[in-house]
Amino acid sequence: MTVRWFESREQHFAEKAQLKMAESMYSRLIVPFSALLLAFFATGSCTAQIPFLLWSTESLPPLAQPAAGHIVSSDELSAYLGSALGSGSHTVVLFLQKKLSKDDFTVFGGVYGNKEDSAFQNLEAALQSSPSSVTFPALEWPGSSAITALLQDKLGVSPLLVDVDTLSHLTIDQSVSNLLLISLPYCTDFEKPCKEVLLDNDEVIGRVVSNMKAKGVPYTAIYTGLQPSRVIPESSISNQPVGRTLLQAAESDVKPPIWFNMSTGPCIMLWAQNLNVSLAPSSWVDLAAQNVTLGGSSCEGTNSRLVLNYQSGYTLSFIMSQKFYPGSARNWSTLDTVQLQFGSATATFTGNRSIHTPAEYSYHCQSVNSFQDPLLVKVNSTGNSSNWRLNFVDFQIQGFGLDNSGDFSYASDCAGFFSAGIWMGLLTTLIFLLIFVYGLQMIVNLNTMDRFDDPKGPTISVPQSE
Repeated sequence: MTVRWFESREQHFAEKAQLKMAESMYSRLIVPFSALLLAFFATGSCTAQIPFLLWSTESLPPLAQPAAGHIVSSDELSAYLGSALGSGSHTVVLFLQKKLSKDDFTVFGGVYGNKEDSAFQNLEAALQSSPSSVTFPALEWPGSSAITALLQDKLGVSPLLVDVDTLSHLTIDQSVSNLLLISLPYCTDFEKPCKEVLLDNDEVIGRVVSNMKAKGVPYTAIYTGLQPSRVIPESSISNQPVGRTLLQAAESDVKPPIWFNMSTGPCIMLWAQNLNVSLAPSSWVDLAAQNVTLGGSSCEGTNSRLVLNYQSGYTLSFIMSQKFYPGSARNWSTLDTVQLQFGSATATFTGNRSIHTPAEYSYHCQSVNSFQDPLLVKVNSTGNSSNWRLNFVDFQIQGFGLDNSGDFSYASDCAGFFSAGIWMGLLTTLIFLLIFVYGLQMIVNLNTMDRFDDPKGPTISVPQSE
């Protein structure tokens, strides 16, 4: 038992040591490049930007982690390179790709854990194996030759254009500063896919890093672009609404109501979405869309007459009156007659039985027509007006009790509170309620037996002969 316990304990410590080693390897090899890719995702793309990656075999000055979406300016880069390359001699290897954007890393960098599909494996290995590295996911693009000019100014030497084969035979003097420029192409220069071009460039980076290690020369490497490969133009938002807005079409201007004024003030007010008239079947004309004059309109105490004259030849008249009813102890107004005249023909419709309201109220109805559930009934026609029809949509009128506010008074709507559907629902509910009460009453009145058989005594016998 003791031997087994020791074996189990040793196996536990071995597994724990392997786990710590794996975590250490993950933090050194995976986390830096993953953080770089996350920074690329977090950075906005409103202006021309290029990524700037820097690693060195020597110690680089510490750099505060930039906020997500921060775009590094040329002055900030110049200040950092001044502190990193300001004193002593340095050998800088500049991998200057013709075009480069952070989208190249997000598309071809194996960002979902598929490291075998990454087009930057050697670059990733160089960043992870170097003692210190700095990444600027979004550097404000200063121009095509600004990076080279900035390094030339910091180092005080002219760039030397080399390739992999030349570098392998080149002797580097460590006593002076050196700026080695390696030009890399982009996929727009070839017919093959971008990933293949970037894989070839990554192979060049790997070979150069291997040569520098073989020479034993301390160096600082930079990977950036001559210009961005993808530029998203910045759109101005100065004229765009800021904040939340409803996703709906803007409401059209509401047309004003029709007013008829007397010397004493407003007298009659009418508004309708549509004033449709028909002189022949399936032929409708909307008078509300036409210009109108009010000649012939009048107000005489208990009577009001609104006459709408249209240039198309139609004349539409609304005749209203008010009367005191002792039963309700108030004045009521009614729309007695609606007349439609065209040429020498006239049709008269009455509505006094259904179109009524308290005199101080206005009357409103969604549909007032003369053919379907009619509120207007034709009582007289002259000429060829026997087939004339009216259909007023969203109709509202007030002939008495107007003030100078420019609004209708409280509207009495034609739709009653208790419609046929409401009455049917109430009646059905009442029937079910009566059935429920009757069933409950029957259950309450159930009587239980007051005598039971004694299981220890003789059973009750009922004579069959009786």
